[in-house]
Amino acid sequence: MNLLHLVFWLSVLVVIYSYVGYGVVIYALARIRPRPHIRGPVRPKVSLIIAAYNEEQVIREKIVNSLCQTYPSELLEIIVVSDGSTDDTPDIVREYRYQGVVSLHQPRRMGKTAAVQRAVEQAEGEVLVFSDANSMYAADAVERLVANFADPEVGCVAGEKRVRSQEGTGVAKEAGLYWRYESFLKRMDSTVHSVVGAAGEIFAVRRSAFKPVETDSFIEDFVMSMRIAEAGNRVVYEPKAVSVEEAPASADDEFERRARISAGGFQSIVRLRSLLVSRDRLLVFQYLSHRVLRWAVVPFLLPVLMVTNVALVGDSFYMALLGVQVGLLGMAMAGWIMQRRGVRSLRVVQVPFYFFMLNLAALVGFHRYVSRRQKVTWKRTSRQPAYGEASLPTAVQGAVMQRGAGQKQ
Repeated sequence: MNLLHLVFWLSVLVVIYSYVGYGVVIYALARIRPRPHIRGPVRPKVSLIIAAYNEEQVIREKIVNSLCQTYPSELLEIIVVSDGSTDDTPDIVREYRYQGVVSLHQPRRMGKTAAVQRAVEQAEGEVLVFSDANSMYAADAVERLVANFADPEVGCVAGEKRVRSQEGTGVAKEAGLYWRYESFLKRMDSTVHSVVGAAGEIFAVRRSAFKPVETDSFIEDFVMSMRIAEAGNRVVYEPKAVSVEEAPASADDEFERRARISAGGFQSIVRLRSLLVSRDRLLVFQYLSHRVLRWAVVPFLLPVLMVTNVALVGDSFYMALLGVQVGLLGMAMAGWIMQRRGVRSLRVVQVPFYFFMLNLAALVGFHRYVSRRQKVTWKRTSRQPAYGEASLPTAVQGAVMQRGAGQKQ
């Protein structure tokens, strides 16, 4: 019984610490010992690299969005790499060659990591900005990212990812809530020391700090940014560099995306094992607390919590705790049923649903990783359609045409 009590309460503490406690600790550290970095109006040559696979629905919008960045156009190189695309993506990209957009395409699809690193070999910028085709940047996003490289210690800058939905219901709300909490943790991590991983939708790397990663990496953005931090460079967060993308169209799509990321999480833990013995103890603490526990420990502890709680039900106190667990599972199940039926539900139901979905996806991701079933050439999830170039604001279209005229001269 003593062992059961120990296992149960250790599991409780780890789960609470992973999702709540670390946020409190890192917030306190940010208040007690902040480590600010320099921002300044630097103007290096920048290469904006956009990964696109069968993105004909959004690629026009993304190119126009990139052309309208406030960063000086003569210093901004835009590269779209569309390896393996079988739709009209490559042809659409080539339509913008007179605006200076570089199209890289080869018929063979080898995965996003290989495509991105092929683009890096062609890029001329001192700063590399990485983006996805469905991620739309605020007009000053590139400028905001680059300003952080005024500090020579900064090797990588993570931007702010936001998730939106035209309906703002169901899983879209909880995905947005999750990313808002992640943004808070990134802000605190950056204030204290280094961000623990950058999101591939919007991050920038100093060319001299860039190191290629294994081409079979599932979450190359995370591995790349963590190796930059391990090498002694800071990875900082720029909340004013905003990228917006549509939420997954359904809970099934979100589950698939989270399972893929989880498989990549287990893969990255193995590949970043040297980081666990790094002399940078603060970075190790952040990495273990923010990522390793949430990705590789908590999903396995949740079943342990239930089993040990059942074994302890002879005590009325533990009977009550079991009732809480069963109640949360019941709310999660209700949330899942409402999602399947397309019924609008309350957040009191959706939050437990999203929490358990994340952890179930982690277990599925673990299975895919150890069984080698997760492919590097993953299928993208469906999302709400973006508007085409014809519906873009007139001022935006004018800016694109003006840039094109300048390129032809």
